[in-house]
Amino acid sequence: MSGEHADPAQRGPGLDEDTVEAVGKVSEALEFVERARGHLYSFHQLMGHADLLLGDACDALEEAGHADAADRLRTDMLGRNVINGRWTFQLVEEFDDGYWSRFREHERRVRDDLQNGERHVFEAHMKEKRRTKGRPGHEAHPD
Repeated sequence: MSGEHADPAQRGPGLDEDTVEAVGKVSEALEFVERARGHLYSFHQLMGHADLLLGDACDALEEAGHADAADRLRTDMLGRNVINGRWTFQLVEEFDDGYWSRFREHERRVRDDLQNGERHVFEAHMKEKRRTKGRPGHEAHPD
C-alpha cells in the first residue's frame, strides 16, 4: 500500500496537503527516534565490547606481574553498571518497551486515522511532483 496514492486525487476524501504535511512530520520525528535507537544499540555493543577487552587487559596485566592493578580494575570496573543499577542491555530493553514502542503506536494510529494507514504519503506526493513522467528512472512504481 505504501505510497500507492501519490496523486492528491487518489488519496481519498478529506486528505488535504496540510494533513499530509503534518502526518509526515510525525513520521519524520519517528525516523529520528529510530536513528537514536540505533545509536543506543551501538552504545550497548561498544560498552559490551569494552568490558570484554577490559577483561582481557586485566588478564594481561596479571600475566605481566601486575596483579594489584589487574585486581583493582576487575573489582571496580569489570562488569560495572553504566547507569545506576543498569547495564546497557537494560537501557535498550527499557527504551524499546517504553518510549520507542509507545511512539510507534502513536505514529501508526495517526497514519491509520488520517491516511488510511498509508506510509510515506508526503514523500510519495513529493516524488510525484518532482519526477519527470515518461523518463527512464522516473517511474512512479516498480514494474
